Amino acid sequence: MKTFFLTCAAALTLAVTQAVADTPITPAAPAVPAVSHDTAPAASDKGSWRDTLAKVKGLAATTGIKGFMAKEAPEYLTKGYLTPEGALVPGHEIKVIGGLPYGVGQAIMMVICLGLIYLAVVKGFEPLLLLPIGFGGLLANMPYSGVTNPPVVDAITKLVVEPGGFLYYFFEFGVSTGLFPIMIFMGVGAMTDFGPLIANPRTALLGAAAQFGIFIALFGALCLSEATGDFIKFGLKEAASIGIIGGADGPTAIWLTSKLAPHLLGAIAVAAYSYMALVPIIQPPIMRWLVPESERKIRMKQLRQVSKMEKVCFPLTVLLLCSLLLPSAVPLVGALMLGNLAREVGPMVARIADTMTGPLINIVTILLGLAVGSKLACEKFLNAETLGILALGLVAFACGTAAGCLMGRLMNKFCKEPINPLIGSAGVSAVPMAARVANKVGLESDPGNFLLMHAMGPNVAGVIGSAVVAGVLYTLCK
Repeated sequence: MKTFFLTCAAALTLAVTQAVADTPITPAAPAVPAVSHDTAPAASDKGSWRDTLAKVKGLAATTGIKGFMAKEAPEYLTKGYLTPEGALVPGHEIKVIGGLPYGVGQAIMMVICLGLIYLAVVKGFEPLLLLPIGFGGLLANMPYSGVTNPPVVDAITKLVVEPGGFLYYFFEFGVSTGLFPIMIFMGVGAMTDFGPLIANPRTALLGAAAQFGIFIALFGALCLSEATGDFIKFGLKEAASIGIIGGADGPTAIWLTSKLAPHLLGAIAVAAYSYMALVPIIQPPIMRWLVPESERKIRMKQLRQVSKMEKVCFPLTVLLLCSLLLPSAVPLVGALMLGNLAREVGPMVARIADTMTGPLINIVTILLGLAVGSKLACEKFLNAETLGILALGLVAFACGTAAGCLMGRLMNKFCKEPINPLIGSAGVSAVPMAARVANKVGLESDPGNFLLMHAMGPNVAGVIGSAVVAGVLYTLCK
């Protein structure tokens, strides 16, 4: 009997041991002290009102009023930051013109941006672009808004801890990649009739001559940098970006600058679109000075009717020639020709053409304006380089206008059919504003002399020419 009980006890002990071994071990739950409703607050709750009061007081340091008093720029500008890809963007010393505190510079830039909005809304100067550019600049210069901040990336894991501002993503997606200017070119092509250029191909020479201002500004920027020493520094890439302002083509200027000198994008974009808006003010005095009254009265022969086959074949031919001679200009020229081809094909692709001229270009214009406005930060705009850019841009634009008019006068020396030199001023790429200005100045001398359709020839040629020149400069400077 004793042996039986010992055997049973051993078996039971073995079974219990096996059960314990097979059971997963789980950590014990932490003891939670039972707190009744009648007890006093825990020690961790003591002084919570003091913490809350400290946080409320800390809100004062995050207000815009405090931000406008800041002397130093944000840390991501001075110390650098990591991109989501893990690349380090180094910081740099921030210099605001006159040695002003950073916050004061932001306040000044907000006033400048309000001026751009005023020109767009009240004066009607390029409102579709100056309005979003000015508003984007307002957003970018509001202290602590964070709309242009890059994402916060962990240095070890390379994971995004905090997303960046929405204007940062607008710029990186559309401007840095060159997508927005290319999409704008699609819309421009779909809205532009190439018929006047096809009907009178010699006007392409006028558009080519108007690009002379680009090279004048390019060499002018290099000379200015050499003459001023450390005060203004422009390398070849910066000079090429400044020179393209002379083409009076905002999307092309943005595309080239984003590739070669993105740190100058804000100033160059504002200069390009400002001078485009000021075409009715800048061009007429130059045209009257260079073209005598007798030549302003020249009446040109009515343009021939261009067939649909010619209009369809023209963009394909231009694209083929561009791909053979200058592949770097294909993105801009290709987008322009795609838009024009959709326009000329007819009802079969009417929805595509309508989209390019309506929703697409409208949406992209808004996003492009806001993205460019995000670069109107005080450290990038309030400096000596910006003043030089504005001056050189004006010189480039004036030289382009003058070169177009002088080329028209020169062609009259050799052509049997006379050309009104006024249409040469439309060789700059401000479509169709430059053509309208040429027509207006012509009507002042001869009320019955309508030059609008004739001026559209060099105007279209100027758009193509500025894109080609941008491709040349990109190839030389990249």
